[in-house]
Amino acid sequence: MPPITQPAISPAVFEDTSVAFAAKSNHQLRKTYWLFAMMNRAGLVNLGTFFIKLALRLHLPVKKLIRSTIYEQFCGGETIRECESTIRQLSDSGIGTILDYSIEGEDEEAVFEETTAELLRTIDRAATSKDIPFTVFKVSGIAPNELLEKVQKKADLTPADTQAYARVVDRVERLCSQAHLRSVRIFFDGEESWIQEVIDDLAYTMMARYNSRQAIVFNTYQLYRHEVLEAYKTAYLRARENNYILGGKLVRGAYMEKERIRARENNYRNPIQATKADTDRDYDAAVDFSLEHIENIEFCLGTHNEDSCLHCACKMQKLGLKSGDPRVWFAQLLGMSDNLSYNLANLGYNVAKYVPYGPIDSVMPYLFRRAEENKSIAGQSSREFLLVKREMKRRGLGAM
Repeated sequence: MPPITQPAISPAVFEDTSVAFAAKSNHQLRKTYWLFAMMNRAGLVNLGTFFIKLALRLHLPVKKLIRSTIYEQFCGGETIRECESTIRQLSDSGIGTILDYSIEGEDEEAVFEETTAELLRTIDRAATSKDIPFTVFKVSGIAPNELLEKVQKKADLTPADTQAYARVVDRVERLCSQAHLRSVRIFFDGEESWIQEVIDDLAYTMMARYNSRQAIVFNTYQLYRHEVLEAYKTAYLRARENNYILGGKLVRGAYMEKERIRARENNYRNPIQATKADTDRDYDAAVDFSLEHIENIEFCLGTHNEDSCLHCACKMQKLGLKSGDPRVWFAQLLGMSDNLSYNLANLGYNVAKYVPYGPIDSVMPYLFRRAEENKSIAGQSSREFLLVKREMKRRGLGAM
């Protein structure tokens, strides 16, 4: 076994707020403090979400307030150009950017084409800089959800449906072929189970086409679903048999309540794990499997879970892998878990931040999910708030 070339990592490393918030000025730290203080109160989050949705529906002048608070915390800007300062700031700390054009809920062909054109621009921008190691897209952002469901169910398609799906495949092909041409890695984002199988099929088709020498195309594996660990292992076998590299982004999942409600309403087995411990077990097992088969897998841990990050780092040391092994990445969302991102990067691990961007109206569904997650994920907002408070105390700052 090759010698371990980096110092042992311990849980204490994620407590170092001087590294986690080094890039924030005192003013920025105070703003973050107040934002997480509010998000730490579930009732306030519910009330605020309701009134923001109402204000936007009534076209009330609230966008300036949104931009200077939650939008500024979790988004890079409305355009790629507006994200440039965020890209530079992250790069200064050794952290990459994943530009995420966060348009959701559209269902018009013209919008799908506009979104595809913008995604191609993110690929072209990523190709110009090592500071953008990945790009990402949601298939539902360039295709009607209803059509994806019909294809997954193998329902009879009308001629119009067949033509529409051919256009979807063409958009996916254009994105992946451009990514391959420009040597830019691209994530297929994970989505709901009732459209995920058709997304998987598209991703594996693209992998077989473009991952022969390195992982360009990455599929997302949501380990809060009880069958996904085995699906990941099967995907590895398929890749090995067909002589391509498996690209995997490992996440826990983002659609738990929707999945549970849909399963109950349609009387089928809930695809979500019975307990969080089951999810954690499968997640870490997927990490172990990836590292143990690293000659044929390149992967990214998309997680805010300290234990899983530590588990991966320790497993890398045990296997003699360098912290900066190019086949292993960690990723967190902009504005969250800076104690993970900045401390891992400081130790030489490959780290990137998801940087969503787009018009405020279009990005609001993403922002509402961040607010909901911060009040619903056990301890997440409390954890963020505690770390910010600790850094303010270290700097001798008051809340005002």
